[in-house]
Amino acid sequence: MLKEYRSVTEVVGPLMVVEGVEGVEYEELVDIELQTGERRRGRVIEINKDKAMVQIFEGSSGINLAGTKVRFLGHPLELGVSPDMIGRVFDGLGVPIDGGPKIIADEKIDINGTAINPVSRDYPSEFIQTGISTIDGLNTLVRGQKLPIFSGAGLPHNNVAAQIARQAKVLGTDDKFAVVFTAMGITFEEAQFFIDSFKETGAIDRAVLFMNLADDPAIERLATPKMALTCAEYLAFEQDMHVLVIMTDMTNYAEALREVSAARKEVPGRRGYPGYLYTDLAGIYERAGRIKGRKGSITQIPILTMPEDDITHPIPDLTGYITEGQIILSKELYKQGIQPPINVIPSLSRLKDKGIGADKTREDHADTMNQIYAAYTSGKEAKELSVILGESALSEADKAFAKFADAFERDYVDQGYETNRDIEETLDTGWKLLSIIPKTELKRIDDKLIAKYLSEETVTETKKAPHEVLSKKVDKTIDQIDKERQDSSLAAAKAVLETMHTDTQKGRD
Repeated sequence: MLKEYRSVTEVVGPLMVVEGVEGVEYEELVDIELQTGERRRGRVIEINKDKAMVQIFEGSSGINLAGTKVRFLGHPLELGVSPDMIGRVFDGLGVPIDGGPKIIADEKIDINGTAINPVSRDYPSEFIQTGISTIDGLNTLVRGQKLPIFSGAGLPHNNVAAQIARQAKVLGTDDKFAVVFTAMGITFEEAQFFIDSFKETGAIDRAVLFMNLADDPAIERLATPKMALTCAEYLAFEQDMHVLVIMTDMTNYAEALREVSAARKEVPGRRGYPGYLYTDLAGIYERAGRIKGRKGSITQIPILTMPEDDITHPIPDLTGYITEGQIILSKELYKQGIQPPINVIPSLSRLKDKGIGADKTREDHADTMNQIYAAYTSGKEAKELSVILGESALSEADKAFAKFADAFERDYVDQGYETNRDIEETLDTGWKLLSIIPKTELKRIDDKLIAKYLSEETVTETKKAPHEVLSKKVDKTIDQIDKERQDSSLAAAKAVLETMHTDTQKGRD
């Protein structure tokens, strides 16, 4: 029989202290009845002898200490799960908000989950196609991976999140695929954008949405990602589905964690965040993965807004430690009107090599990926050099790289939010762009792949007939070519400095 306590002695922010309790456990769910008859829920977050600290999900406003009744329910916060959850929209605590019927649960699961045994983890190795070239071609997402997106204030990460949720799929398998989308601390307008986007494209038929709005209590925000992941674990490991979990915005989650920590009067860590921020984030991110002997998997794309665009801020910094790479959105590209504004140079997917190749995407994927990275980096450097020394100071190869960088941003990165490119189209687009560069500069691609995929009609290295190009022998080594390029750039720089020195001497005379 459940006991009812009327011994609430203190309320601070979202926290409440109840004295004289017996047999209460950590994370136990609490039923709170106010003097008005209103009922609220909470959970036990700390126990000290006969005192229990309760975290109230709906906030503590209107609570009268003398008239409040508290009952400890003997179990943690749970989510009722069922395959019928697909296609539905829930609030941050798992209550349907789409006007549909109540979910009849097959079972109720503790939202705190259990850690996946490292021994039983299966290595991520299967390609997930998002339809976005900068991710599929250069920062490949692999099934079971956790790959965050680092954004900034005012950048269109919501558009990117919605695009991935609509387009993502696992290639080469008939297994069922689902998207669990969770939004934390977003505005009503943003929530409506996501719901409308899913419904208009039909993506809602394979998705489960959890929405926590900005005016919802911070305590509810802390439970929202755990609710979503509990649903994902049920669909993946009980229903054998491939599940992609998209969580936005993890910065709002961390801010709620800091708010509760301050209310508990805990000693703050970096920038006021609790010292256990790393542990808390790891408890969320590490629920992604694959398990040996199970068909299903959980892949995560957490999205966070970097405060003041500072990648060393505790939230992106700790997220980078836990996850396997990052996709970074760029304000410079956004100002140029490029959609989506993904900056591929600092972006990284640490598991990309495990999900590409002849049996997964295409045989030329790895080589073209490395060559495009190198060419785009060289092109950006060449453009910076031309600003300082002038375009005349660039070698022919540098001019080709600069031209490649502009074309890459225009034709490869800037695909829009509605374009869904398959991996074949992405790789073919990469080859068309690489044709801008002389063949002698394609040092990271096997000659057999160049002969197979690079169209002779589009090669800009020479205007000779195709049979003359194929029979051509390169007399210079790669080191010699690099040295000539460096000598050319140094000579041009010296010429500019000498001219400046001469002009200075004339001015003095």
